[in-house]
Amino acid sequence: MNLPELDSRAKWTVHVVDAATGEELLSHGADVVCETASIGKVFLLIEVARRLESGELSADARVEIPEEHRVADSGLLYLMGSQDLPVRDAALLVGAVSDNLATNALISLCGLESVRAVAGELGYENTELHDYIRDGRGPGLPWTPSFGTARELSDFMRRLGDRELVSEAVSDRVLDWLAAGADTSMLADAFSLDPLAHLEPEYQDILLRHKTGSTSVTRADIGIVSGPAGSVAYAVAANWKGRTEDLRVPVIDAMRAIGEQIRARVTGRERDDWSLS
Repeated sequence: MNLPELDSRAKWTVHVVDAATGEELLSHGADVVCETASIGKVFLLIEVARRLESGELSADARVEIPEEHRVADSGLLYLMGSQDLPVRDAALLVGAVSDNLATNALISLCGLESVRAVAGELGYENTELHDYIRDGRGPGLPWTPSFGTARELSDFMRRLGDRELVSEAVSDRVLDWLAAGADTSMLADAFSLDPLAHLEPEYQDILLRHKTGSTSVTRADIGIVSGPAGSVAYAVAANWKGRTEDLRVPVIDAMRAIGEQIRARVTGRERDDWSLS
């Protein structure tokens, strides 16, 4: 794989590996710590799944939304007339639409410190879900909801795909929640999947499990993608905090270029094969 042109005005972390062998396929700033927006929610999902498997939580238990952590934007729950959800459905909303309100309810249920500790317990030193989702981040508040490096996040997705995180049952729960992920606007756009229906292998027999994160100064996409010719685990994040320009267009263009190379590798098809079934 070849690194596409990356806009130098952004801070990048990129790491792509063969999911079966761990072979490094592409790397740039793999150990650079970036803000990762909603990416850290995967660690919350690990903790929720672990508690469901251990019996500490019931899948049918209703989640409570603390008034001090009510937020809008990403997700659907804040728009719903009924916000009385069981744990399993709140986790599904996080996996499917990165729901901020469901995220905060589940963090409150599990405890922020417990959720913060998950990444470290999995062996990661520079990656974490760091805080609740907040409408604003003033003085005295944690600097970001989540942060990480592409090397650690691609490793997370590779291990998740191998069902090695905590247990096979925990990994399976998280993979099921991520399977409904509807945001294919970044790197995964190159796979040409139906954004709302790709639970099973879809276009060119591609199977995707991934998580994205977006803010006004961040784009991030991590995942594991499989096809007839192989499997790849990837993580790409870019930040442009402090810039006067909005760099989302050149950033997403580069992410899609990486995604196209991943698509070709896992399907064994080049661009001129796209029209083949």
